[in-house]
Amino acid sequence: MSPTLVGEGEQASLAQHGMWITERMGCGGRVYHMPLAIRFDGPLDVDRLLAACHDVVRAHPQLAAALAERDGVLRLVPAAVPPPIGFEDASGSEDAGREPGELVERETALALDLGTGPTARFTVFRLAPERHLLVFVAHHAVFDGMSKDILVRGLADAYAGLSSPALPAAYGEAVEREDARVAELLGDAAAFWRDRWRDRQDLRLPGLSGVSIRAAAGEAVDFALPADLAVAAEKMGVSRFELVLAAVHTLLAAYGNEDAAVAVDLSTRTEETRGHIGPFVNELPVPAPAPGGTFAEFARSLREELRAVYRFRQVPLARAVGGVSPRTALTPVSVSYRRRDGSAPRFPGVEASVDWMSFNHAVRGTLHLQVVDAPDGIAARLQFNPAVLSRSGCETVAEHLLALLRAVAAAPDAGVADLPLPSPLAGGAVEPSFARAGEPAAASRAGEADAAPYLAEVGEIWREVLGMPEIGPDEDLFDLGGHSLSITQIIAKVRERMDVELSFDVFFDEPTITGIAAEVARLREEAC
Repeated sequence: MSPTLVGEGEQASLAQHGMWITERMGCGGRVYHMPLAIRFDGPLDVDRLLAACHDVVRAHPQLAAALAERDGVLRLVPAAVPPPIGFEDASGSEDAGREPGELVERETALALDLGTGPTARFTVFRLAPERHLLVFVAHHAVFDGMSKDILVRGLADAYAGLSSPALPAAYGEAVEREDARVAELLGDAAAFWRDRWRDRQDLRLPGLSGVSIRAAAGEAVDFALPADLAVAAEKMGVSRFELVLAAVHTLLAAYGNEDAAVAVDLSTRTEETRGHIGPFVNELPVPAPAPGGTFAEFARSLREELRAVYRFRQVPLARAVGGVSPRTALTPVSVSYRRRDGSAPRFPGVEASVDWMSFNHAVRGTLHLQVVDAPDGIAARLQFNPAVLSRSGCETVAEHLLALLRAVAAAPDAGVADLPLPSPLAGGAVEPSFARAGEPAAASRAGEADAAPYLAEVGEIWREVLGMPEIGPDEDLFDLGGHSLSITQIIAKVRERMDVELSFDVFFDEPTITGIAAEVARLREEAC
């Protein structure tokens, strides 16, 4: 059966909750917009394709959903504004020097609203009588990398007149089961990460002037990975992803980064969610020891660490440890690696080609390596924040990574010391800046408002939500183990008991009982 949104709405997943909070705190935006472009050559039936878009939305109503908080619980509800599905005649745009990529960028820049919708949009452009472009953009809260394949297959089947395959479980049922698994694993996950997670954000990279774990405008450097990596990975007894991740760790260590963790996107899909469109992904850090011995030995040791992390792939790090504030990147450097089966979409009567790596021109941290591994090649992109990392610096990282991977592919058993690695960078590591882009350093939001009259009541709410008998007035919410769900519950209880609507930003700037009490005082003064 297909998933449906019924009654008061299905409970949102933990991934959706995290992105919703991040958006409400002003830290998301375009970085969560996921574009996909399909080019059609031949006599396309535009009406038939538009109808196929509608069919896909009906089969996957998450694309027509919004997120709404009700009594401290975030739920999926039908969006007030459904996904726009439209057609635009852009004939002559290519002759006028306008590239199709400009249309993708224009669509990606359009607003997506998790509160009201739309959370996705489809636009078919006519470029010439027998040349068209479909640009799809969805918010990451309803879409992920594997959803791209599901979407394209669904469009191709609907265009061909085929019905959508039945899904084994409703989306909400899958979320409930995932929540139960997280609750079951939470204690073990906390113990697992206790000795592994260090929220270190100092970094050494060529051309680096700052460090960011916040969303920002991004640029990219594209390149292709060596085709013979698959053979080398097989000889080492690791996957291609594990080989590439080991190379990234080795390169970071060569630059002089000690005990650096690299965050990776791990799929949380199960057999019952394999066919669902949705955000079935969790970012987790993968620490590694200093590379030594042969590269193959290091890669295999990293494989073991990754296998240990996999056990907790459905548990958000912020739920398992304290001190992780809402952000778009866990670590300054991150990796996403997706393997495709290579099957080409078949739209009867036309040739279709998909840009699986359409760029949203944003970056979630300092540097992100995106890899799409398909039978016709391994495409890679380094996305970077140009405000803290120069283009020449990013290009140098790409060159160093390629040189390392080529050497590893040629000699899988080579010693790490024998590989073509750069010398450690001179100078100390660059420290992070936590100010949001375009904002001055935050002064006290509450000014001279007197927090004292509200400390007791706010403190009681915090103790209830966090389940702790005593909390100091200046203890940080995130250091206490608070996370996005805690923020939502505190806001709901303050609204109910104190008749005040807190903004999410106050938890970014002053996540303490004193800070929240002062904000309550300020809001009440404004209301008088």
